[in-house]
Amino acid sequence: MDGTVGAGGHAAGILEASHPGGLLLGLDVDPHALALARQKLAPFGERTWLKKASYTRILEEMALLGWETVDGILLDLGASSMQFDTPERGFSFLADGPLDMRFDPDAPLTAAEIVNTWPEPELADLIHRYGEEPAARRIARAIVRARPLGGTRDLAALIERSLGRRGPHHPATRTFQALRIAVNGELEAVEQALPRAVQALAPGGRLVVIAFHSLEDRLVKEYFRRESRDCLCPPRQPVCTCGHKASLKEVNRRPIVPTEDEIERNPRARSARLRVAEKI
Repeated sequence: MDGTVGAGGHAAGILEASHPGGLLLGLDVDPHALALARQKLAPFGERTWLKKASYTRILEEMALLGWETVDGILLDLGASSMQFDTPERGFSFLADGPLDMRFDPDAPLTAAEIVNTWPEPELADLIHRYGEEPAARRIARAIVRARPLGGTRDLAALIERSLGRRGPHHPATRTFQALRIAVNGELEAVEQALPRAVQALAPGGRLVVIAFHSLEDRLVKEYFRRESRDCLCPPRQPVCTCGHKASLKEVNRRPIVPTEDEIERNPRARSARLRVAEKI
């Protein structure tokens, strides 16, 4: 299963590697991505099923196909290059677009609603928590004073005026990340999906997760570490009372990171962290 099938690049690789009998279920909430995936994966014919659904629905979508378990699950978290490169989706400030940022165009919450209606304390908390932005309060104050903000360039320019320009990254980067995470409930989705993915795996099956920022990667790392232990009781407790049994074995304790060559070919890969766990 590819729980974040996107345009189908990873899915095609999985199907090629599992030739001739491998079957793949691809999920994504973005209908535009699914349309591209259908084109790319068409040569694999009946070996592929694609469905507009969140990866939090892994078990439900498997049940609809009559699958009890799968041998592998891939989750490539965050927004895709395709989404960043489509200005009308509002993910990037490199070109002007609406403050949207929804993976699923049918979802109710947009970045515009957060930016233009949320109270200043809640906005500051969001930018600090999801963007790990030290200047979150200053940014939230500037946003509230400048309302209404109409597009991505307006917001990015406002943040740049508030913070100035230092270092290689645009000062609005963390705020845009925070808004995107909040709009799509990304961290909550990861927390829900991980135990369901483990439940969906056959013994010996592997869960592979690619994360692009520290908040997601930390969730995955902590879940893999916890589920690879037989006991979760405090270290000084003489007898185990939790009854927890390990369900996973970490294949790589340290994340796999892109090589310099990979980064040169695809600069957006520079922050990727890949973790693998195997079901016991």
